[in-house]
Amino acid sequence: MKLDSPIFMDAFLTLSVELTGFTRFQLEGTGQAQLYFDTVRAAVRGKKFAKLLKLFNDEGLEAVLASEKFEPIARNIIKLWYIATWDALEKDTVPGDPDATRIVAPEAYTEGLVWPTVGVNPPAAKAQGYASWSTEPMIRIV
Repeated sequence: MKLDSPIFMDAFLTLSVELTGFTRFQLEGTGQAQLYFDTVRAAVRGKKFAKLLKLFNDEGLEAVLASEKFEPIARNIIKLWYIATWDALEKDTVPGDPDATRIVAPEAYTEGLVWPTVGVNPPAAKAQGYASWSTEPMIRIV
């Protein structure tokens, strides 16, 4: 079975739900699911990605997080969803390498889960609209 099969995307989204604490609907609503799936698949070189998804499917999230081999990938998946960043898994990467440390796409920044988590809009993006200044903020500093 090819790694671009919808079954693998489904498994990736199921894993992402467990890792992020957001629903599948919310994750897909960011518009970044395919980009993040492709990013992880390219960075971890295919078969290793399939093994990660199989381990998650067979043994659950705890087994993934307990694995020295797969925990760094899981951590990177969380970073992708929250702050649109991929950190190189290998030390000898160069710019342009699929595993190089980078922000995966400019538009992914504004869709990061960090913003709804803290209850704010991304700075300089997604304006709240006319007269938003007149309503009390959601976050109160005590």
